[in-house]
Amino acid sequence: QVQLVESGGGLVQPGDSLRLSCKVSGFSIKVYHMGWFRQAPGKEREFVAGVEWIGTYTYYGDPVKGRFTISRDNAQNLVALQMNSLKPEDTAIYYCGATNDYGNIRSASAYNFWGQGTQVTVSS
Repeated sequence: QVQLVESGGGLVQPGDSLRLSCKVSGFSIKVYHMGWFRQAPGKEREFVAGVEWIGTYTYYGDPVKGRFTISRDNAQNLVALQMNSLKPEDTAIYYCGATNDYGNIRSASAYNFWGQGTQVTVSS
């Protein structure tokens, strides 16, 4: 059974940090690009960060560049998202996904598997 389980979300203040984790079971992530997306109420799912299957190349959405870092541990079947200097506009549900469509890491429609999401709220 394929499962992607996100954890680490919560309520934080502006400027704080959070680390999200995505634990995968039911398949090996070794040959999948992995990504994080987010969706705020009334908005479309937005690309946040992605890491290629080999782990060498990473990609980020413009709003999070320089603040967020994606990483993967193929041995643990785990993907993480370190989020620093959080802003109120980062508030959303964050989803982890896996894709074997190597040319479309930024496109939600290219993803084969998704987690259920974890809520991140940034508010003073």
